[in-house]
Amino acid sequence: MKLNLHINRLKEMEDQVEIVERKGLGHPDTICDLIVDYLSIRLSQIYKKKFGTIPHFNIDKALLAAGSAEYKFGGGKIISPMKFYIGDRATYKVGKKKINLNKVIKDEIYKFLKSKLRFLNRKNFIVYNEIKPGSSSLQDIFKRKAKILPSNDTSALVGYAPLTTLETIVLKVEQFLNSLALKKRHPEVGEDIKIMGRREGKKYYLTIAIAFVDRFIKNEDDYFSKKAKVEEEINKFIAKNFQVSLKIVLNTLDRRGAGVDGCYLCVTGTCADSGDSGQVGRGNRANGLIPLNRVAGSEAAAGKNCVSHVGKIYNLLSFKLADEIYRKTGKKTTVWLVSQIGQPVDQPALVSIGIEKINLADRKKAEKIVKQNFSQMNHFINLLITGKYRVV
Repeated sequence: MKLNLHINRLKEMEDQVEIVERKGLGHPDTICDLIVDYLSIRLSQIYKKKFGTIPHFNIDKALLAAGSAEYKFGGGKIISPMKFYIGDRATYKVGKKKINLNKVIKDEIYKFLKSKLRFLNRKNFIVYNEIKPGSSSLQDIFKRKAKILPSNDTSALVGYAPLTTLETIVLKVEQFLNSLALKKRHPEVGEDIKIMGRREGKKYYLTIAIAFVDRFIKNEDDYFSKKAKVEEEINKFIAKNFQVSLKIVLNTLDRRGAGVDGCYLCVTGTCADSGDSGQVGRGNRANGLIPLNRVAGSEAAAGKNCVSHVGKIYNLLSFKLADEIYRKTGKKTTVWLVSQIGQPVDQPALVSIGIEKINLADRKKAEKIVKQNFSQMNHFINLLITGKYRVV
């Protein structure tokens, strides 16, 4: 048995081996994350316009149950639709003012799908709204007259900067493959793209899975021809943007001679139309990556409210702080933030910062950045509401 095996001291191993994954735009887990994140932003905006305030809500629980489809060269069909279940808690009325939350949720989801995923619609993607009113204790947080609301959870979050070369490659390649320009040249490239990157010393490897949309594939030969052209596009993109030794493998389960069964096809651009299901929190972190060498928090950012849930606020803020400290010091930075339920979100229980080869000047720069950000918490929350900071 031949194994690609590395055994070293831990620090040496971290230097020699790095693993980074990204679940792309049309991956079922990412669809769930992006929908609830979009909804949390839009619901905040709609609440503010309707009620003049943002009342209690968290809509970070969602499940995408795969449908079934018949794949066929030249275009298959959906046998049974995908089912998207969204739950958790939200406010339906404030005083005498009410909101048709069911209509808002469904309209906004389909608006999102239309803008991001070419072939998903009300016929093949059915939304089931199971959102109920929140508990009285959590609703009470939003009734308190304070510029900064108390945290509605005790959580620990972490962010870091800068991205490594491998992290950047994995992120940028997926974004390139799901760009409008690439889709114009290669409409057969579905949105469901998954990239597993690894670095062994100075050698880089990408294992890429792309669901090809069957209506754009004439036959088996056409599939393998277009697959080769897409692989060429990826290699050109990497050569233009990165100076690394990199090997790509694409759709490794393919099997010539097996027809449709030997090709990775889909009807709607996502394997959720017949293959895999999805769930919030099982995919990328707030910065769009699943980096196995990095420290991690336990909270998903997507879908949580923008004004009191630190699972969203601190998740995105920790990455923002790390990036700002890195830009000022030029040194690798990791930021941990810990909240305590009931305490104002601008008063964390702990801020812990790790800076590579830190000196006194670095310490002062980091302290200034942290104090400035927490003193401007309202501004940051407003930016969350506008969608400037979001999961990617």
